Amino acid sequence: MKRWRTKANVSREQLAEAANYSPATIKSMEQGVRMPTPRVLDVADELCGAEGLLSAAKEYLQRERFPARAQDFMEREREAISFWSYETTYVPGLLQTMGYARALIENHVPALDEETVEARVAARMDRQAILSDRRPPVSMSFVIYEAALRGTQVDAEQLHRLLEAARLRNVALQVLPFERAISVGLMGPMVLLETHDHERFAFSEGPFASELSADPGVVSRATERLSMIRAQALSPAESARFIERMVDRHE
Repeated sequence: MKRWRTKANVSREQLAEAANYSPATIKSMEQGVRMPTPRVLDVADELCGAEGLLSAAKEYLQRERFPARAQDFMEREREAISFWSYETTYVPGLLQTMGYARALIENHVPALDEETVEARVAARMDRQAILSDRRPPVSMSFVIYEAALRGTQVDAEQLHRLLEAARLRNVALQVLPFERAISVGLMGPMVLLETHDHERFAFSEGPFASELSADPGVVSRATERLSMIRAQALSPAESARFIERMVDRHE
C-alpha cells in the first residue's frame, strides 16, 4: 500500500482523509503493526490508480476474524467431537451473547478498528454453531468460576443465555462458587478437546501468549486439573439454580 501511495505521489495525510482514518492509523497499517481494513484498501486502490491490485488483497483480511495466537485452536475446535472448558474471568466465547462479546472486544488493548471489531464479533457468534448444529452433536462441558459471572458486563440476557445453553442435551454447565474454589482452579482458564481423528489437545490462553499442545504429558496434567475442578463445582442442576438466583437479582 505504501509503495502504491508513493508511486502515485499521494501523501499519507491525503489517504487518511479520504479513508476517514488518522495519519497515525495509516502509518501503522503500512508498517504492518495493524491489519489494513477493506475500506482503506478500496480507497487506496482508487486514489493511487492501482487498478484493483490493492482491493484484491481484501480476501486475505479474513484471517483477522480471530487473533493470530488463537487461529490454530480455532482449527482444532472446528474438528472437535468433545470439548471441555474451564473459565475463570469471562463467560466462555461459545456461550456469550452478542452484546457481551462486543463489550469485551471493543475494550481490547490496543484498540481495534471498527471493521476488526465487527469481524471478530461475527466470528465469535459463528463459532457457536458447534453447540447445536453438528451431527452427531459435540459433547460439551463448561465449568465457570463464579468470578466470571460477577463481571460488570454480565447482565440478565447473558445469564439467560447460559441457562438456555445448559438445557441442550449435549451440554453440561457447572458453576464453581467462591467457597468451593481450590488452588488449581485459580491458575487460569483452559480447554481440552478431542478431534475426529481422536487427537487430544490442551489449550491455555493468557493476556500475552497462548499455547495449544498435543503433548500427552501436557494433556494428561490438564485433564487431571480439570477433573479436580469439576469435582468441586456444583452439579448441573445446582448450577442452573445458582444462575437463576442471579437472574432474579438482575431483574
